[in-house]
Formats: sequence, C-alpha cells, structure tokens
Amino acid sequence: MKLNFQEGEFIYINKPYGMSSFGALAHIRYVVSKRLGVKRVKIGHAGTLDPLATGVLVLCTGKKTKLIETLQAHTKEYIAKLQFGATTVSYDREHTVNYTYPKNHITRDSLLAILPDFTGDIMQVPPLFSACNINGKRAYEIGRKGGEAELAAKQIRIDEIELLEFDDKKKTAVIRVVCGKGTYIRSLVRDIGQALGSGAFLTDLCRTKSGNVSIDDCMSFDEFREWFAKQDVEPYGTESAESSKRKKPRHRHA
Repeated sequence: MKLNFQEGEFIYINKPYGMSSFGALAHIRYVVSKRLGVKRVKIGHAGTLDPLATGVLVLCTGKKTKLIETLQAHTKEYIAKLQFGATTVSYDREHTVNYTYPKNHITRDSLLAILPDFTGDIMQVPPLFSACNINGKRAYEIGRKGGEAELAAKQIRIDEIELLEFDDKKKTAVIRVVCGKGTYIRSLVRDIGQALGSGAFLTDLCRTKSGNVSIDDCMSFDEFREWFAKQDVEPYGTESAESSKRKKPRHRHA
C-alpha cells in the first residue's frame, strides 16, 4: 500500500535526547519533501516534548493534521527520574543547581505516602521555562533572559503515579505517570520535592505512550530515512485511487 502524504499519514518517532520536537519534525519534513519533489509537505506534531526528553512523538501529515488537537487531548504516559535535595530554575538538568535542601530524611515509605496526593484533578503551576504565554511572550523567552514572572496555576489531571525505583543512597527515584493534557512532569517533580520538605528536579524523562501509540510502535529518529526510502509513495498533490472512488462523479449539464 502506497503512502499518501496529501491524504495524510501518521509517523511515530522516538524523539532523541537533546533535540526539540520541532527539530525532529523539520528533519522528517525535509526528508519527505525532498523525495516527493515539493518545497514543503504539510506536517505537524501532536504534543511537544522538551529537548531533554525522549519518547513518543506523533507526527501527522496532510489532511490528518486536522486531528492534531484531538490527539493532543489523549492521555500520556511518562517514565521520569528525579533527584532529591536540590532544585534548578528549569526544574530539570538543563540548568545547574540553584538551591540545595536536606534530603536524608526522605525514604521510600515517605515518598509512597505522599504520591497519592498528586492523583486526580489537581492545580499545578507551569515552569517558567515553558511555552506558556505571558503577555504575548513565551515564558521561556523571559526565563532565558534572566527575567522572572508568576505563572497562574492550572487544573490538570493525573490518573496514575507508580513508584518504580528508589535509591536510598543517592536519593533518586523513578516514577511512572499517566496524565492528561497540559501536565508538566517537571512541575510535578518540583511539587513532590516540596511535599517531602526538600527540593527535587527532573533528570530523565521518556514519554512511553500517547493515546494508543506506545514507544514500541515508534521508529528511532535515525531509522526514518532508511525506512522511508523503502516505501512506495503517491506523488504529492494527488489522491489515492481508493480515495477517488469514494468521491461522487461530477455530472455535466447540457
């Protein structure tokens, strides 16, 4: 079956560490556009991942870009690693530690005791280093210039939090989070640290599910070019034969 990027295709990529979601999208668009001989194939993604995060990135092309808003609303699953006893301005390891806190009192049991407080519909303050809009500017633009701003708390939904690992010596933990749209795992980590009378920041993050798409359904970023070279594709700007059959024939009037 030929791929038809005009009618629309879904492409599932495991976004690599250190690359923005837009950077991954731009590369895929370049590869596809070059082969199809067009300047710019229509393509978008259904949910941003931070550059330091990896995992499921759903790309939509052609007419399927109309589904992006619906796909963004789907439940997501993440595996996150956090370090207790310190914070950073971005709530992750993109920036160096700005404050340190006591952490020896944190135990596996104390962490398990507070995790249920973060499930359900809760209020969360987004990070300054985020794409939130503040008076017409992206919050991260203010943060990168050394500025400060207060972001309003927003209601989010967290369906599940599961503790997967706890290292008592290093005071690190790995959690699995199932959540709704608009959840910032970095903010969740910050709030967990505060609830334990300490600080915490995110050290690793992987999106393992987006709706029904699992990380096992994704190809690596580096695999895409080779995979795509082996696929049959419809010329861009044409419709598949199957799509054409569905259209009613036009009748000329005498």
